[in-house]
Amino acid sequence: MLISTREVPGGREWTFQEALFLGQAPDGGLFVPAALLPLPDGARAVLPTLTFPERAFVAARHFLGDEIRDDLLRAVVHDALNFPVPLREIEPGIHMLELFHGPTHAFKDVGARFMARMMSALRDDDSPPVTILTATSGDTGGAVAHAFHRLPGVHVVVLYPLGKVSHRQEAQFATLGGNVTAVAVRGTFDDCQRLARQAFADPALTAALSLTSANSINIGRLLPQTFYYIHALTELAQKSPDSELVVSVPSGNFGNLTAGLIARRALGMSLARFVAATNENSVVPEYLAGHGFYPRPSVETISSAMDVGDPSNFQRILHLFGGDGGRPGDSARYGPQSGTLHSILTGSSWTDSHTRHCIRDLWQRRGLAVDPHTAVGLLGLRREMKRWPGARGIVLATAHPAKFAETVEPLIGETLPIPPGIARVMDRPAKSIEIAAELDALREVLTRG
Repeated sequence: MLISTREVPGGREWTFQEALFLGQAPDGGLFVPAALLPLPDGARAVLPTLTFPERAFVAARHFLGDEIRDDLLRAVVHDALNFPVPLREIEPGIHMLELFHGPTHAFKDVGARFMARMMSALRDDDSPPVTILTATSGDTGGAVAHAFHRLPGVHVVVLYPLGKVSHRQEAQFATLGGNVTAVAVRGTFDDCQRLARQAFADPALTAALSLTSANSINIGRLLPQTFYYIHALTELAQKSPDSELVVSVPSGNFGNLTAGLIARRALGMSLARFVAATNENSVVPEYLAGHGFYPRPSVETISSAMDVGDPSNFQRILHLFGGDGGRPGDSARYGPQSGTLHSILTGSSWTDSHTRHCIRDLWQRRGLAVDPHTAVGLLGLRREMKRWPGARGIVLATAHPAKFAETVEPLIGETLPIPPGIARVMDRPAKSIEIAAELDALREVLTRG
């Protein structure tokens, strides 16, 4: 069962199916598990013997209880996760979890595909059409659009900041047409998030369109992101069962990091520490350093998917650790971080100059190309591991470097091969609707279908 981050103790609980189609809790909070218990000993003991999809099924069954039939849940998991998620050592003690082998070559394929297939499986044929509204700073748009493209009874509207996503990212959601509408907002990703929040807060609009979200504010997209953490931590724990594990997560809206902290709780891994690695949009690292939480307009960087000045999911992290769940988005300051959170999570922020140097250096020393977001994560991991001699580290590689060729290729002096999920859409004409960053403009797009 699930509760809202704004729910008082003993308040209403929601089923996964209810939360999946609602997206956001009616009180404006985000859905979180009502209880986070470790996996039973028997389930944890068998994890090393399983494939990635079967590990994902074990995790999904644990989180969802008996709400979803085993045969349906297993079918959804196996269909959604039909691509590899390799963990490989790239430097002594440092491993990269490659999350870019899905159809749109970004980590968000995992959550978006699970969510789309679960919605399709649970939605009644005679139900009214669903409108999925999602804001993207780059990769979410492509993953969600691809996952829901041509799915009956679903209309997808992708909001993105005009001129602030890469051409290849834009092509993955703005060229599909059909039941996918791309909306270019004259503003920033924070404006896109604000418009989405305002739309969800409009009861008439939400009811008329059966409006829901496919951003990580939707628990149906967030929960499956725990699967690859459980997979990676299981793999690494087998190699170094007594070592400190450090996981660095390139962070923007903080859904991915939230999923990692949930997975840590499920595995009961007291040895695992996390790094919230950000670019110059350093609201959360500043909070973790004791300076308070002050949302502010985002700063444009080369790691554009992390250009978030008011991360939605941070209220989930605070809720998990018993902190001030607050009402983010109101420019309010959260209370001091809890001691437990501080002992598990640290933050670091990096400039574009740092990021470019990391990309160039890794290519020269290892012949390995990474995208700017993964580079930020690697920088954060290296710094944290200096504090833990003998630790083993994981950095999440969140996107294929070819998605950011305009940044990566000049730094490495090579032309990157274009992966198939990008190549197939590059020559298609892009179609998007340009609007002002105003709710009335978005409402007009949504209501005209």
